[in-house]
Amino acid sequence: MAKKEFSFNEAVIEIEDILRNIESGDLDIDKLSVEVKRASELIKQCQKKLRSTEEEINSIFKDMV
Repeated sequence: MAKKEFSFNEAVIEIEDILRNIESGDLDIDKLSVEVKRASELIKQCQKKLRSTEEEINSIFKDMV
């Protein structure tokens, strides 16, 4: 099965949803652990995407000079 391409915007939306769920206080302790772990994974993917985008943009600007 093909892996779904990472979407930064979708990840941010999911992180926001997780935060709302956590802040609501309605999650049981088992679900809380799963949600925090998922948010952590998404944040790491977002950081990786931001770094690679920054490097790509810097490379483009460097080539323009």
